[in-house]
Amino acid sequence: MTRISAIALFCGVGGLSHGLIRAGIKVHAGVDLDPDCKWAYEKNNSASYIHADISTVSGKDLLRLWGDGAIKLLAGCAPCQPFSSYQKGKKAVDNNKWKLLDEFSRLVVETQPDLVTMENVPQLRDHEVFLNFRRTLKANGYHVWSEVVNCLDYGVPQKRQRLVLLASKFGEINLDEPTHANNYLTVRDAIGHLPPLEAGQIDKKDPLHACANLTRINLERIKQSKQGGTWEDWDPSLIANCHKKESGKTYTSVYGRMSWNTPAPTMTTLCFGYGNGRFGHPVQNRAISLREAAIFQSFPETYEFLPHSEEVSFTRLGRMIGNAVPVRLGEVVGESFVKHIQNKLDGHSNGK
Repeated sequence: MTRISAIALFCGVGGLSHGLIRAGIKVHAGVDLDPDCKWAYEKNNSASYIHADISTVSGKDLLRLWGDGAIKLLAGCAPCQPFSSYQKGKKAVDNNKWKLLDEFSRLVVETQPDLVTMENVPQLRDHEVFLNFRRTLKANGYHVWSEVVNCLDYGVPQKRQRLVLLASKFGEINLDEPTHANNYLTVRDAIGHLPPLEAGQIDKKDPLHACANLTRINLERIKQSKQGGTWEDWDPSLIANCHKKESGKTYTSVYGRMSWNTPAPTMTTLCFGYGNGRFGHPVQNRAISLREAAIFQSFPETYEFLPHSEEVSFTRLGRMIGNAVPVRLGEVVGESFVKHIQNKLDGHSNGK
């Protein structure tokens, strides 16, 4: 079977890379600007972590990493903050981040990989920077597929919509058909087996199974919270003043509990905080742990995010986990490429 060799741009802690590896693709290296991701990326993926600003990376740099003989895949997920701002009708504060997809495009042109994949927020789909990316790919001989994907359809146990692009120089390509359509994984499926915790506690066997402490009033609030309910279930004395105003009445998911029998909400960089969304555990009086958040992002429970000797930082680890591409989505992308190559190249070489 023809081997696929990948380099991941904006690799973060390794969600996309780990998914590609699980699909049988060799990942040589990841490139990212966040030094906090280096230890976890290299520990779990047996690949080099290159701490660099993407604008300083050249095509020649990447070609040296790939070497010769394999089918080359360039993968990446440019940070989505500017596109999230676009969704809200605001101008992005950091205009340089709008250029990250252009830098991705530049490296495609300079390296001419056989395969390309990109993952990002759905609202990017109709933005000019993405349309230009597609045009550049087509102008360089790629067949391009892109759609907004419901991650639930592929076994990710959280509500998450993502824009996925696949491109190939070998012919038409598309993402594999859903594996879990109408059979979504639930919160219970994902984390029901984990040891119970109290607010502020860390599991002795797994330092990532740690949850943030709660203030006295938030402990009272979560005790009165129902699965899938809202802060309207509480005693009036516990309701925050901002939620009593007309402008705050629509934010009913904050300070909410998840439900055992439905998928988790979208994981964010602040998913460890009870007041930041529906991030309360279904039955335990606490916010979800960092390990639970990672599981909702479909990281395997064996994935290590920090050395055992290092103190847990909720802010830092929450950012690493919340920003990650779900591993399972990366795996589906990888499996789609593997099947594509088998059909387009290996089949022909076998006389099919």
